[in-house]
Amino acid sequence: MTGWTPTTCVRCAVGCGHLQKGVDNGYGLDTVRGDANHPVNRGLACQRGIDETADPDGEWLTRPLIRKDGELVATSWDIALGVVVNRFQAALEDTPNGVAVLGSGQQTNEAAYALGKLARGGFGTRYYDANTTLCMASAVTAYYQAFGSDAPPPTYDDIPDAESHVVWGANPTAAHPVMYRWIAQSADEDDSQLIVVDPVESETAEDADTHVQLDPGTDLAFARAVLSHLIETDAVDREFIEEATVGFDALREELPAAADAADTAGVSMDTVETVADAFADQTLIYWGMGVNQNVEGTATARALIDLCLATGNLEPGSGPFSLTGQANSMGTRVCSSKGTWPGHRDYEDPDERRTVADAWDIPVDRLPDDPGPGPVGIIDQLADGEPEACWTVATNPVAGMPDADHVRETLEDTFLVVQDAFRTETADVADVVLPAATWGESEGTVTNMERNVSRVRAASDTPSKVRQDIDIIAAIGEQMYGDLFEHPPIDPETVFDEFVALTDGTVADLSGISYERLDAELAVRWPAPEPDSQGGYRYVTDDGWSFPTPSGRARFSTGTHGGLAEPTDENYPLTLTTGREPDAYNTGVRSREPNPETCPVARVHPETIIDHIEALDRGKTVIVSRRASVTATMQPDDGVPKGMIWLPIHHPAVNALTLPVVDPESDEPNFKQCAVTVRPPSPSNPLTEQGLTPDADPVEGD
Repeated sequence: MTGWTPTTCVRCAVGCGHLQKGVDNGYGLDTVRGDANHPVNRGLACQRGIDETADPDGEWLTRPLIRKDGELVATSWDIALGVVVNRFQAALEDTPNGVAVLGSGQQTNEAAYALGKLARGGFGTRYYDANTTLCMASAVTAYYQAFGSDAPPPTYDDIPDAESHVVWGANPTAAHPVMYRWIAQSADEDDSQLIVVDPVESETAEDADTHVQLDPGTDLAFARAVLSHLIETDAVDREFIEEATVGFDALREELPAAADAADTAGVSMDTVETVADAFADQTLIYWGMGVNQNVEGTATARALIDLCLATGNLEPGSGPFSLTGQANSMGTRVCSSKGTWPGHRDYEDPDERRTVADAWDIPVDRLPDDPGPGPVGIIDQLADGEPEACWTVATNPVAGMPDADHVRETLEDTFLVVQDAFRTETADVADVVLPAATWGESEGTVTNMERNVSRVRAASDTPSKVRQDIDIIAAIGEQMYGDLFEHPPIDPETVFDEFVALTDGTVADLSGISYERLDAELAVRWPAPEPDSQGGYRYVTDDGWSFPTPSGRARFSTGTHGGLAEPTDENYPLTLTTGREPDAYNTGVRSREPNPETCPVARVHPETIIDHIEALDRGKTVIVSRRASVTATMQPDDGVPKGMIWLPIHHPAVNALTLPVVDPESDEPNFKQCAVTVRPPSPSNPLTEQGLTPDADPVEGD
């Protein structure tokens, strides 16, 4: 397999087309480069995407493993699958909720659809979700509430036409380099500008014309300050508001005064006025995890959408554009039956449930009544013992979920099946490990953040004991529910045709997309109900605005800032926040050495270091939250506000510290702020990434 094979990069959700070439002998990829013919990126590619595709770090899984006498040992596929099926059947004997399933935005559309079909239509479990809920759920909920459907209205085509680019709680320089190149090029044009809203000086903020360094966790207050100022100065688009929206008067009644909200956010009125003035031009607002991963994530995303609605920035060249993290988060939202049925069909609508049950040829009462409590709620239920088993697919919750020590302890006490391409912290506590194919070895499709569907293809064979995700899912499904799946190996194209047919007539209609069409066009944006149609900017046509809401109008929101989920106090006087590093993604399993011994690096303002100098020992300290403690290397950085500590979220130790409280509307966790303190490392305890083990109260116990 030495010829060039077109595919899609699966590192992030930009969706760049790649060309890849397999090695002449053995397994793996020899060369990867951008595909000049691909309509998304036209040959551009970031080095991180190429490196993590062609030569990833980490320990590859090459054969099934099973736990015996406390150790994971090699076994055969027949034995591994036999154990899994027997344990799953036993767990499901008395309740359909006996097995919890955690999927991923790293799966193909086909594998995600198959996993959802098995979890919902086979097991019938309500305890099914994906790690996309850990990053995108607040944006998704906001889109539904504002517009009646999911996904951003703009596309990449709108970026060059925007005059104001407002990047809020995101660092696309590190997270989405190819997309950021388009943003930076547009912002460099005459009369254009880049505004970055972020408590920390990021790589993106360094390029900004204006950097708004608000207090951590006060994004909602600042967004309301900007909107309040726009209203106070009569700088809103009243014609658009009256023609295309509802709820503006109710919002106006709830808004705080601009000066009061600015004070809450720790910014000046001059800053509020600067950001408000930007909305007089065509404005794109991009936001990321700094907004979503907060107990006010949905309300804040709604507030950013409100800014677009109030100023008429909801047409080509403008609008709200959430920056998706994982490569196929959008695809799992459309096809995986996680929070909606395929095609974004309403989960609780009886007619939609009947449509899905009929397509799967199952009784409608087998489908669970609700989509479940989200990943944090699933872990809590596992801890309480209702699901007896858990199956994770292409996800690493022991490193990626908040309060990670609790997650590890819970999964250690659960019958755990881990399906992955790499040895992870979650695999280390598994009872059965199923080795899966990875990028360059898999066939299927993915969907990027602007709704473009494109192919992923294999350019290399796999070792004989490695199987594709969809085949592993089908093997378990066939043994448990023979009518749901054919005998593997499964043809991904057949599965694709099945799920796009199920989207026919929905707001996320993919029924006009086929493998043949993707081979010819390389990428097609939904909605695409016909073989020659594809979506563009949403909700506006030559006939005006139209939204899939009961009124046919977009909806304003009324949320206001209510405070931090875990404020600082005398015992925990510092605020921890987390963010992505350029060389780490998806818990870093493809970009870090196996079993890293290095401590995470904490960015801290020099004055904060001086104020806590007694907690340092040879440049290291122990960061302590109410949940755990982690040894870290202190790095002075005046781009971090005083009183704050910044840690990389993808380091496997960091999420032991973070807070498992979730947004009440989206179930997305509050990764971005929690209260911490620092202590000197223990002389008797080796400096490891686990730091000190806290007592019940690690401060008062000193």
